[in-house]
Amino acid sequence: MTIFSTPLISQFLRLVSFIGLKLTGWKTVGEPPKHDKYVMIAIPHTSNWDFLVMLPVVLKYKLDVHWMGKHTLFPKPIRWFVRWMGGIPIDRRSARNTVEQAAEAFHRSEQLVLLITPEGTRRKVDRLKAGFYHIATRVNVPIQLAYLDAKTKVVGFGPLVHPTGDYEKDVKEILAFYSDKQGIRSEFDMDG
Repeated sequence: MTIFSTPLISQFLRLVSFIGLKLTGWKTVGEPPKHDKYVMIAIPHTSNWDFLVMLPVVLKYKLDVHWMGKHTLFPKPIRWFVRWMGGIPIDRRSARNTVEQAAEAFHRSEQLVLLITPEGTRRKVDRLKAGFYHIATRVNVPIQLAYLDAKTKVVGFGPLVHPTGDYEKDVKEILAFYSDKQGIRSEFDMDG
């Protein structure tokens, strides 16, 4: 169970998020897939504010979202809390790489929405990191495209991509969807 599936807390956060969206003028669009397991990518990721803009979407659709973090973010005194916030620890010192560790998390779970920001940073990048794609193909799950567009103040879901195994072709399709989306800090947007 995470904060996103804890009954009273998630209901309260849903209400606060709804009010926050209304007050700031953001709108939500699209629907998440009806799949039990998938990788969800969020692009553009240009600001720490992205989390606060995306959170209402996660709460509105009652998604039990998880994210991966370096194992050092999960020290014993607060490990339960970070996991409750949706965290999945990844040990980069392990012989098993990040893709293998994420695949294990999918195999252990009946339902898993793994949220990844494939730009890997809040700075300008020239290309996406491929881990999200390798995880999805490794465990045979689709990739849900999620986005925020600061220009139109819209946050939501785009198409569901089923990886073909041809990374270059699939990433070209993914980037085409995001080409008109503007991040909160547009100077860090990818050039396509």
